[in-house]
Amino acid sequence: MTNSAAIRSYWDAAAPAFDDEPDHGLRQEKTREAWSTCLASWLPTGPADVLDVGCGTGSLSLLLAEAGHRVTGVDLAPRMAEQARAKLVAADLEGRFLVGDAAAPPTGDETFDVVLSRHLVWTLPDPLVALRHWVARLRPGGTLVLIEGRWREAGQSGVPYVAGAETLPWHRGISAGKLTAAVSPFVTHLRVEDLSRKADLWGGPVTDERYALIARS
Repeated sequence: MTNSAAIRSYWDAAAPAFDDEPDHGLRQEKTREAWSTCLASWLPTGPADVLDVGCGTGSLSLLLAEAGHRVTGVDLAPRMAEQARAKLVAADLEGRFLVGDAAAPPTGDETFDVVLSRHLVWTLPDPLVALRHWVARLRPGGTLVLIEGRWREAGQSGVPYVAGAETLPWHRGISAGKLTAAVSPFVTHLRVEDLSRKADLWGGPVTDERYALIARS
């Protein structure tokens, strides 16, 4: 069985090289533009309060702040949160980054217009509980955006994930159909957008299933 300490240590160790992946660091202009375009199509127009759960090094948080949104990022790994904070400071943008369990964000009774999660649910011991927590953080009519797929298990290429990862319910990712079934009881309107064919998002073509699930509370 995995535990939060092992998971935190794994992602802390991954933090220095995390942005080397094209879709993590968004260092190529066309990759940044592709993600910016997608985020603009998924999120409400005008400034919104966005909770970025499992924010990692804050690449999406940075794009959101650049678009004028008010961002709160949460990550279990302190080094990830530190890098996210540094990115926004370097860009002279505001953002709040908290160290804590993304499955139960440490934001108290605060609610948000948007809860965003990318490539996170496969790491969670109880993803269904996390989904309930995230929807509970939404204001009436708020938007839940889950960017997910079915891919290799490890977060670092060639590096095995934490011991006991095979016990995680969605440890190899989750299909759009199964995630839709899991989310549907908690939301109203729901749609899925295929991202597998959008090579610019990933820094090149991909062959596995990748998608965004966009839902309203």
